[in-house]
Amino acid sequence: MDPTNNVAGPVPDTVSPVPSVPMERSANESVKQVRETLDSNSILTDRDDLRDCKILIIDDEPLVIRVIRRFLATEGFHNFATVEDSRSALDEISAFSPDVVLLDIMMPHVTGLDLLRARREHTSLLSIPFITLSANSENQVKREALILGATDFLAKPVDASDLTVRVQNALTVKKHHDHLANYAIELERQVRERTAMIERSREQIIHCLARAGEYRDNETGEHVIRVGKYCAVIADELGFGTDYCRQIELAAQLHDVGKIGIPDSVLLNPGKLSNIEFDIMKRHCSLGCEIMEPLAASENERIRQHANVGGFIMDGVDSPMLELAAIIARTHHEKWDGTGYPNQLKGEEIPIEGRICCVADVFDALSSERPYKSAFPLKKCLEIMLSERATRFDPIVLDAFLKRLADIEKIRTRYNDKQNTDRQA
Repeated sequence: MDPTNNVAGPVPDTVSPVPSVPMERSANESVKQVRETLDSNSILTDRDDLRDCKILIIDDEPLVIRVIRRFLATEGFHNFATVEDSRSALDEISAFSPDVVLLDIMMPHVTGLDLLRARREHTSLLSIPFITLSANSENQVKREALILGATDFLAKPVDASDLTVRVQNALTVKKHHDHLANYAIELERQVRERTAMIERSREQIIHCLARAGEYRDNETGEHVIRVGKYCAVIADELGFGTDYCRQIELAAQLHDVGKIGIPDSVLLNPGKLSNIEFDIMKRHCSLGCEIMEPLAASENERIRQHANVGGFIMDGVDSPMLELAAIIARTHHEKWDGTGYPNQLKGEEIPIEGRICCVADVFDALSSERPYKSAFPLKKCLEIMLSERATRFDPIVLDAFLKRLADIEKIRTRYNDKQNTDRQA
């Protein structure tokens, strides 16, 4: 087959839209907005718009350059740049940023084929169509130019009508390429913004749920924020990555959400709890876990059959964040020596998240005012916690906490209950 026939054909009346990529349901609204703004019909290029496109002519013969410019100017093109010394061609391409390049093949010093080879090393130039020009009619030359990435091939002397059609086709393809590139960039930007919005909403929902439990026995609710941030600091000191530290900070805020299910007579009792009351209080661990665990299959089916429940409510019930929160809620009162509750887990049987939250929660309880006690000074808090090293607390986790005491104190000061209460007053 003659490579000279391998040229861009007529522009179709319509252009197929970009194949859709599966995305999270939450991002569909942004995707729809982008597609409405950048729909496929908008990339059909008006011929008049092409007249302002930038055309670079590279040829060592000034006469050829003048002829080509005259042919194209007759059709309304006016934005030209020219290169006679091919050694400066790449610099001119970078500076001018052409929409199409007309490139002579047979030139001294640096041939058109040499430039096509060099172009392959510059990814920013690959989207620019190159139409090669040559008086050499050998098929091998044409074939090599096309293999090296030439968009089209024209024989010299150039026919005026042939030249303008090929240039218009090349520019139209370039416009389509640029549009799709911009489409992808805009789509990515809006999806990124939408994802960030969803992330902020998720964090706010988690905090609201956490405070719903904490407000039962703490007017400010700063306790849950402090415990979450303490957990993140400890996890960081233990070598966990940034994403995990952020996850545990949010999940730990839900450690006491099970208090929602504890009667006021027990939860708000300022005195010493009886054995029966303490057993009731212990239930907040299992209640918190139940609140955050995915629904059982039977519950799922029953809710799906309910006439007025939207199906979207049931999507994505398996949340890694809630799974982590459930682990913390269930195990943050377990003790290293196995005497904790609710399951008397011992040592490394306790998930690391529970061991981390145990240290953070106890420190905050000791250092904060409660209905039954005043806030202890820092020195006394540390003495109590050190006395329970390897009994209540995992020694490694406690040591990590102590190494970052300066950061812990900054958090305690920043999220002080009294200061925040004063601000709200």
